[in-house]
Amino acid sequence: MSAPRRPPRPPRPAPARSHVCLRGRRGPGAAPGRPAPAGPAGGRHCVLGRGSPSGPASSGLPQPGPPDSLPQATGGPTAGASPRVPMATAARTPGAAGGRASRLLAPGPARPPEELSAAARGEGQRSEGGEAGRRAAGPPFWLGSRGRGRGPSGLAAGGRAPGLPGALRWRGRSRERAVNIIILVLAVTLFLLILHHNFLGLSDLLKREVSDANLVGFQPLAFVPNAPESFIYRSEEEIPVVVAASEDRLGGTIAVLNSIYHNTRSNVVFYIVTLNDTADHLRSWLNSGSLKNIKYKIVDFDPQLLEGKVKVDPKQVDSVKPLTFARFYLPNLIPNAEKAIYMDDDVIVQGDILALYNTPLKPGHAAAFSEDCDSTSAKVIVHGAGNQYNYIGFLDYKKKRIRNLAMKASTCSFNPGVFVANLTEWKQQNITYQLEKWMKLNVEEDLYSRTLAGSITTPPLLIVFYKQHSNIDPMWNVRHLGSSAGKRYSPQFVKAAKLLHWNGHFKPWGRTASYADIWEKWYIPDPTGKFSLIRRHGEIANAE
Repeated sequence: MSAPRRPPRPPRPAPARSHVCLRGRRGPGAAPGRPAPAGPAGGRHCVLGRGSPSGPASSGLPQPGPPDSLPQATGGPTAGASPRVPMATAARTPGAAGGRASRLLAPGPARPPEELSAAARGEGQRSEGGEAGRRAAGPPFWLGSRGRGRGPSGLAAGGRAPGLPGALRWRGRSRERAVNIIILVLAVTLFLLILHHNFLGLSDLLKREVSDANLVGFQPLAFVPNAPESFIYRSEEEIPVVVAASEDRLGGTIAVLNSIYHNTRSNVVFYIVTLNDTADHLRSWLNSGSLKNIKYKIVDFDPQLLEGKVKVDPKQVDSVKPLTFARFYLPNLIPNAEKAIYMDDDVIVQGDILALYNTPLKPGHAAAFSEDCDSTSAKVIVHGAGNQYNYIGFLDYKKKRIRNLAMKASTCSFNPGVFVANLTEWKQQNITYQLEKWMKLNVEEDLYSRTLAGSITTPPLLIVFYKQHSNIDPMWNVRHLGSSAGKRYSPQFVKAAKLLHWNGHFKPWGRTASYADIWEKWYIPDPTGKFSLIRRHGEIANAE
């Protein structure tokens, strides 16, 4: 008994690769729904492309109705073949669903089915090769990572674009790349700034070590106590410093100039205010020793400016010292300067004068002083018959004119022995005229306090600059060294001070002043022998 026959295998579905042949004019013997026979009269137009498992509906071609079955390469009918479309429509319609443009073959004579099938197979291979190359190369850069691993069409099964996470990753990498570039630019900029700063420092160092003996400021270091080791380079900005020089205190003026000049690299110009009979003595002192190359100008002060403004005591011939009022006339002494520093002749400077010169002044303020109530001076304040740290110690509040000013008697006073002046504001506010006005009123009404122990130049300054002045650093006016209170300062504090002020009865060239040995380091002996230290003179007399 023979074995039962296996049922026939069901026909395979139409291959993904197909071709659609569009008839032109019919040749002889062509039947409806059948391809025209080969020959010149049966020319056909064939559109080759990739098919789709989803059938004709996914090919992108119009569906005019039930399609006629087209023969396969073997001549039999094939299910799912592409329909017939008009020639003009086929030329403009995209091909397969994979996004590849259809290729339109030029019309020509019909070929046998074997040749046509071989051509279709070759075209399909070329199409597959091109598509595989594009898949290997990946999607275009503007799509990011969309479509990677999703097949040749780059679409998911549902037809949606699944590339959103990949696009976000691509954008994230772009942002990271931009941040890295910004950080790199900032690092390069910082490096260039540091390099520029170091270059300027090196240039300044080279300038300071210039060994040209003709430069202004070059001094023999043997005469300079605690001087820097390198040669002193002077900057171009001019710093005017006004100092009074009276004959009996000329040694103090010399110590002031010497201490300022050798503690700064700034271009300091000294305006030394003196009287006619002292100018020659001063000039001979300056032209010898370590001060012979300083920049200075001797300004003659006319005592006639004080006529009618200062009360003269007939019993005391030297009760009035005209040079103490020179600070009232700064714009007249240095008319071309916009800013200046005034100092008494009983100070020495241990810091760079440029720092004091750069003291900021508030808008509308013509001067900056050191107040008597600051933490430095309050520790060693002088308590006499009156309170010498507020206004009531300098002004007579019993007088109606003083009371009408509405100034609080407890207001902290300031010391006018060292101050920075804005000469532009000084001129605009006519400070000199205001000071002279109160000097005249004092002569007429005796407005100053009877217990006044300080300088008679302080009361008019307190009135004019009442709550209208700026403050300097207290370390730039460490005072009261000229009184017994000066002994309360520790040696460490005195060494750290920027300016030491021997205001009071005991001067450093005298016998009992505190820390006079520090002042003496900056003193230059008088080449004429007219001025000598009283303390040293007394010591020599006792030794004999």
